[in-house]
Amino acid sequence: MARGYDRLETRGPRVREREQMAALSEAIAVLARKRLWRRRFSSVDPTAMRHWRDLAAIPVLRKNQLKTLQAENRPFAELTPAGLDGVAHLFTSPGPIFEPEGSSPDWWGTARAMHAAGIRKGDVVINTFAYHLTPGGFILDAGARALGCPVIPAGPGNKEAQLELIEHYRPRAYVGTPDFLKILLDAGRELGRDTNSIEVALVTGAALPASLRAELEGRGVKVRQCYAIADVGLVAYETDAPDGTPNPGMVVDERIVLEIVRPGTSDRVAPGEVGEIVVSRADAVHPVIRLGTGDLSALMLEPSPCGRTGPRIRGWMGRADQKAKVKGMFVDPSDIDRVVKRHPEIRLARLVVTRDKEQDAMELRIETEVEETTLLTRVASTLQAVTKLKGAVTRVAPGGLPRDGKVIADERPVG
Repeated sequence: MARGYDRLETRGPRVREREQMAALSEAIAVLARKRLWRRRFSSVDPTAMRHWRDLAAIPVLRKNQLKTLQAENRPFAELTPAGLDGVAHLFTSPGPIFEPEGSSPDWWGTARAMHAAGIRKGDVVINTFAYHLTPGGFILDAGARALGCPVIPAGPGNKEAQLELIEHYRPRAYVGTPDFLKILLDAGRELGRDTNSIEVALVTGAALPASLRAELEGRGVKVRQCYAIADVGLVAYETDAPDGTPNPGMVVDERIVLEIVRPGTSDRVAPGEVGEIVVSRADAVHPVIRLGTGDLSALMLEPSPCGRTGPRIRGWMGRADQKAKVKGMFVDPSDIDRVVKRHPEIRLARLVVTRDKEQDAMELRIETEVEETTLLTRVASTLQAVTKLKGAVTRVAPGGLPRDGKVIADERPVG
């Protein structure tokens, strides 16, 4: 392969397992002494843990459980050091789930994914993820700065101002959702602004259909994607094949021990079978042990053609629960419940997520006997206030929605 980011990417599998398990064992030993976590780790002896399979004795921790633990044991359920030593920033994500950021360089690990995408020291990077309260902007910002790249902290929206920044600073690299990259390029073409400096993009937070990748690359931008979450940062990332095209799947980040379990359980599935992604990361500031992400994928059995020796997953393949990530933001069934409760005219509601003109689109279908435009307008306003996303609202006659328990129907194509 081309020169990798560091030696860790080409470790032998046994060396990787030994080094990762040594770090996880230390983290588990510390947590097992804490009142809140003692019971969870009571079935394991940290000093005897040698193999990834040894983690199977620890129950998977799911986001709803973490939410409850954080609410009862603020701020981070005893995971972080007393006094928040080593913590640089404090964030929140929908749920709410609260996340810290450690103060060490590239604490989120995204420099590795950027390097694999072709971003190099000195490249100006325009970062279109939000920097307000949620960690998205900081996750990619830290990786870019670790590579030695100056960052334009653009955040989302405000196309005209971003186009002015692009013309002035001439960024070579873009990080953000693939949808917003298309929006920027389309707006630049429409307004006669020069966006030709952008040659490479690392995208995440939204689906990247093959058609959208082809369109963006046809406009001169090499597009690679990564999978990152607010709890640990980078989880996996795309790499290049010898001919410069993206290899199938994603290589798991070197900081992460990744398992695939049957949704709703702590049991691993057979190699190659689709299941829920579970991640572990040893870290002094915020250790994560067997956290269920709610995302679906499958392990790939073949080694990567790029020469990296770490495990690979097939990429993001949907949600194990009914949550949906829309334009980089999670929408939860509880969000739709909040919308319904603010409008007693609604009998039943279903959010349908689709793709429209290579962008995520939401439509809230509501059952109601009331036939008035003002209700649809009011519900649309509530939907935006609750989810921070715009969506259409359409009326369905009573009995028109399926009684199958589904609140969010994600009808976007996978892959």
